[in-house]
Amino acid sequence: MLLDKLKNAFIQVVNSSKKRVEFKTISYLPRWAILCFDTSIIFTAFLATKIVVNRLRGIDYISLIPTLEEWSLLFINVLFFILFRTYAGLIRHSTFIDAIKFLLATLSTIVFSLIGYYIASFFKDYQLFRISELFLYGVISFCGLFLFRVLVKQVFDIYLTYLNADEVVDILIYGTDENAIVTANALKSEKPIRYNVLGFIDKKRKNKSKEILGLPIIHMQRDIAVILRVFNAQAVILADNTLSKAERITIIDNCINYKYKVFRAPLISDVEETTNLSNQIKKIQIEDILDREPIKLDNKLVAKELYGKCILVTGGAGSIGSEIVRQVSSYKPSKLLILDQAESPLYRIQLEIANKFPELNFEAIIADIRDVSVLESVFKKHNPQVIYHAAAYKHVPLMESQPNQAVNANVIGTKNVADLAYKYQSEKFVMVSTDKAVNPSNVMGASKRIAEIYVQSLQEKAKIDLTNKTQYVTTRFGNVLGSNGSVVPLFKRQLEKGGPLTITHPDIIRYFMTIPEACQLVLEAGAMGNGGEVFIFDMGKAVRIIDLAKKMILLAGFQPYKEIDIEVIGLRPGEKLYEELLNDNSKTLPTYNEKIMIALVQTYNYDTTQNHIEELKMLLESKDNNGLVQKMKDIVPEFISMNSQYQKMD
Repeated sequence: MLLDKLKNAFIQVVNSSKKRVEFKTISYLPRWAILCFDTSIIFTAFLATKIVVNRLRGIDYISLIPTLEEWSLLFINVLFFILFRTYAGLIRHSTFIDAIKFLLATLSTIVFSLIGYYIASFFKDYQLFRISELFLYGVISFCGLFLFRVLVKQVFDIYLTYLNADEVVDILIYGTDENAIVTANALKSEKPIRYNVLGFIDKKRKNKSKEILGLPIIHMQRDIAVILRVFNAQAVILADNTLSKAERITIIDNCINYKYKVFRAPLISDVEETTNLSNQIKKIQIEDILDREPIKLDNKLVAKELYGKCILVTGGAGSIGSEIVRQVSSYKPSKLLILDQAESPLYRIQLEIANKFPELNFEAIIADIRDVSVLESVFKKHNPQVIYHAAAYKHVPLMESQPNQAVNANVIGTKNVADLAYKYQSEKFVMVSTDKAVNPSNVMGASKRIAEIYVQSLQEKAKIDLTNKTQYVTTRFGNVLGSNGSVVPLFKRQLEKGGPLTITHPDIIRYFMTIPEACQLVLEAGAMGNGGEVFIFDMGKAVRIIDLAKKMILLAGFQPYKEIDIEVIGLRPGEKLYEELLNDNSKTLPTYNEKIMIALVQTYNYDTTQNHIEELKMLLESKDNNGLVQKMKDIVPEFISMNSQYQKMD
């Protein structure tokens, strides 16, 4: 109650002041000034002690002028202040350590004075202080010093809280376990405060306690949005690590539909320092509400594949390649080669890896996979044992208008890397492909399918050539959230501009997974492959792009079609309404990881495929785009163009 009255009085003073004092800009007091304040406090404590003791003795007349012995007590106390450096701390940032220093200084003063008392007791008619007086003085002086700092600290905290009152978010914490309690403590101790915790939500309804940290426990008897409205909360922080994916999605959907914010707290086990926990409270992202179960990675298998080996990642500065680089780095390869033609992104991933993995032996190489001579120098120098081939052109409309570039990078570039892996006897070549290679409807997808065919034909060649042990593995997956050029970053940019969000068709659907998920599966599929497999990943449920757009608008705190519009702009060249991971004639085999399957696809003869590639090279040189696309359709009969100038060839 006293603190509330103090807070209200202080706010009234601030409001009534014509010239507001900016406490944040007040300079720190010099050390001599703090020592003077402390000296004044102990002098006041001494006078208070003298008054109390004399009153108890029944003495009416009290001399407020200290005697020589009393001056010596104060002098000794100040000396111990200097010895323990109690003046060195910043008053507005006082901590428990400062209180310990005062306690030690006060106890040392009492002990020193007691020694003097016993020495003086040997002399008749002479004594310095009684033990009770020293004890009372110590209590009063310590309390005065401590309360002075608490008062100054509270004044600053109250003022800063008042200044930031408009920015403080009233929140409820979902969860009552240790994770939730530590999160609440971190938020309450944060200065200046950003989140005002109103209570805890308990889904189990079994907790018999009425409060945690002095805050109410709210049993989950109604929708989360109703509870937030009842408690006038603006947001909820999900801190319950027992929540299933379905429960989390239900909570998030319920909140965003009623324009409540949703945050997620990290697991305490994942936080190195709980003092930084409040800074790790993150807003819910679109990947958090995809209906997907988390992926479990066989780390032992991957570690066996990568530990102590030279690893090459082509396209290592791209969105997929850079994540492969990050994950591979944690498995302690003997050397990591990051190859890409894009200078600035390569420089950024180089700095990141150097910072996160200072002991890792790695090299960033600027090179184009279309330049076979430069590639060969890399293989000749380093002889990589495992290759993750992620370099490719992937933007459908761009490749539709420039098929020569798609073939040159995706087909010829892949051939260059795969051939060198064969020549230099690499252990494994893992190609990163796409679901657009299945029943392709565009040039980009067809170029990736031809690359797949060539890689498979090389594996057939290796089976015949018993001297070569290189294993070729292909991985296919769908759209990756947050990758360069994907729909999510586009929607985010459009939201920042105030909309509208643009979709190509109201019925278009896509499969999504996060970049880390996709790369985890690439590593594990590569490790389990024995050569020749085409691995496909369980992408979860298909997502309607229009539903994705609506959820992103709601997550941003707006209403679809009212505050942010959604426009349909029509299908792009080569784009189809849905993607597939298998063609109509393919079947799958399961693996020990339920998220990874092996597609049973047709095998191809190396010599025949090699001849096809040579014909593509000749067409590239002649710059005959129509002839190039026609040849691609000959190689991949299921390539049927959609919404494209090449439909006439079908």
